[in-house]
Amino acid sequence: MKQFFKFMFASMLGFLLMSIVIFFLFLGMVSSLAKFMEKETAKVAENTVLHVKFDAEIRDRTSKDPFSDFDYNTMQPKSSLGLNDILKSLEKASNDPKIKGIYLDLSTVKSGGEFLEEIRTALLKFKESEKFIIAYGESYSQNAYYLGSVADKVYLNPEGSIDFKGISAEVTFFKEMIDKIDAEMQIIRHGKYKSAVEPFMLDKMSSENREQMMALVTGIWNTYLNSISESRNITTNELNRIADNLLIRTAKDAVQFNFVDDLKYYDEIIAELKSLCGTKEGDELNSIKLSKYFTAPSDSKEKKDFQNRIAIVYAVGEIITGQGNDDVIGSDRIAKAIRDARKDEKVKAIVMRVNSPGGSALASDIILREVKLAAAEKPFVVSMGGVAASGGYYISAGATKIFAESSTITGSIGVLGVLPNLEKTMKNKLGITFDYAMTNENSNHMSVFRPMTQTQRDNIQSAIEDIYSTFVNHVATGRNMTYEQVDEIGQGRVWIGTDALKIGLVDEIGGLNDAVEAAVKLANLDTYSIKELPKQKDFFKELFDEMFGNASLEAKLQRELGNDYKLYQQLRYWRNAKGIQARMPFDIHLN
Repeated sequence: MKQFFKFMFASMLGFLLMSIVIFFLFLGMVSSLAKFMEKETAKVAENTVLHVKFDAEIRDRTSKDPFSDFDYNTMQPKSSLGLNDILKSLEKASNDPKIKGIYLDLSTVKSGGEFLEEIRTALLKFKESEKFIIAYGESYSQNAYYLGSVADKVYLNPEGSIDFKGISAEVTFFKEMIDKIDAEMQIIRHGKYKSAVEPFMLDKMSSENREQMMALVTGIWNTYLNSISESRNITTNELNRIADNLLIRTAKDAVQFNFVDDLKYYDEIIAELKSLCGTKEGDELNSIKLSKYFTAPSDSKEKKDFQNRIAIVYAVGEIITGQGNDDVIGSDRIAKAIRDARKDEKVKAIVMRVNSPGGSALASDIILREVKLAAAEKPFVVSMGGVAASGGYYISAGATKIFAESSTITGSIGVLGVLPNLEKTMKNKLGITFDYAMTNENSNHMSVFRPMTQTQRDNIQSAIEDIYSTFVNHVATGRNMTYEQVDEIGQGRVWIGTDALKIGLVDEIGGLNDAVEAAVKLANLDTYSIKELPKQKDFFKELFDEMFGNASLEAKLQRELGNDYKLYQQLRYWRNAKGIQARMPFDIHLN
């Protein structure tokens, strides 16, 4: 027995010592992480080039998670800024005498086209400072070239290439797969263009969906063409001819057709940048990355007015009931953010940044209520990002003023419901059957293991028609239109920003900065400061929560899945979509 206690106490002591060691190792790790996360104030030397590259995904708002863009291949972090801080940094650089120009490094552009129009506009504004922009790429994707064409000089590697072929959009159809597994998607909708459910019903696009898809891709392509045409002095007809015939086959072709000014290697680009900056021969080029430059102090003498604030509320992602997060619009979280801004006496106007394909009709209505209450007390301006459709437009309809980019996908005023019927799948494929004991005729309504009765289908259809009517009335009131006018442009159809302006769904073409300027003007402010909402979660709190079992499942999945998280979100959405949906007709993938 004495031996037993001896071993037991030795084990306990060993465990205690190991726990102490692990604890101090953890403190060391946290300390190192804190040092890594600490943003040291950058010092900018005279005659510096601002190095701008977009090799990480761009979000509407800079993430507080230092590992959100961690490259697990190189085991190195990729410091990336959200659109909000990119725009701030470019504006600051235009007024910074130490910044002589911009080097656009475009060999890799991971961001989709949804943010590029606003960034390109900011670069055009930077050029008003009469500072140079040099673009270089070992090769250019179509998005990269659209962005790079803004530069004073566009250079390409002698062995590089430019992808220039036009825009296509893919829609994946599941009808045959659903048939093969003996499943059925029970679909109820309002709106002839409400085609989110077409992949479950058809094996190709309907004529109505093809009509709007063509309008979308053509609208986005025209935005690209007009911008490139103006910057490179090439007619849009010529650009279309080049794309139709795939004439940019080699780097020399790019020079011949005036897509680039010359073919150069990286060292030659550096030499040109040195020359433009007046760098002495033998000295290193003074260069600073955009993500680091953001931390540099501004030379502006203008003092921020913390008594007069513009609140920017970020509403990004699918719309659901509940809390959500930075990538999912939770009705509780966004409604609270708007409510807090409304009640804050220092906030003189509100800008809501909307980038959403929609989602829950109920959640959208909850948010719209707060938008209307806020707009009744102070100016409320909406800035639409890449997508502000269906529920994304629903929550915008009560704003004082709405801005959209030329290529923004918006509208989609329509409603739908989807309920799978897996009865035959379970029986024929797995040998599983179901039976019910019910107190009433429709006690098993909304079960996915039996078909709907006509009564149940009529019940859902009635609810959809009611929500559609409510949706249209909200838009009609907010946009000063008749019900009939909104219904005519509704029916679930999506519109490009420029077309949305023509039909009265938006007030002006412009980005986030334009929306903020409009809010300042509406509030009659001379000076102001920015307050961003909702408050982002503290990374260390999330880390501790995760270590001690309090982290949300969402946060864990996001870290575990990395770049595949968005795919998971899409799959989960249609599996878990509850209630009637006000959602964009499809997930558009542009190529």
